[in-house]
Amino acid sequence: MPSYEEDLSEFERRNAQVLGISTDQVFSNEAWAKSMGGLSYPLCSDNWPYGYVAVQYGVLRGSGTTERAIFVVDRQGILRYIDIHNIAEQPPTDKIMEALDKLR
Repeated sequence: MPSYEEDLSEFERRNAQVLGISTDQVFSNEAWAKSMGGLSYPLCSDNWPYGYVAVQYGVLRGSGTTERAIFVVDRQGILRYIDIHNIAEQPPTDKIMEALDKLR
């Protein structure tokens, strides 16, 4: 998520809102964001009911953790890009930007 902070101007140029969602509790998200130097985009808690949003998007694992996933949703609420990525790897930002460019 901190890498998206570095690219925030590119997201803004494409009229995109970056939004992070974690199944951690609010206080954990706040502490994590603070340890990273802060985030200037929202980091939401999907903790109660646990993982509800993650279940709706099909990314809650049986272990209770989530996949590393990127979703691009257009202004009408339609999913236009999905990337479910290896949790140990950073999803390629260029692919996200390409998906956003297609929305123009």
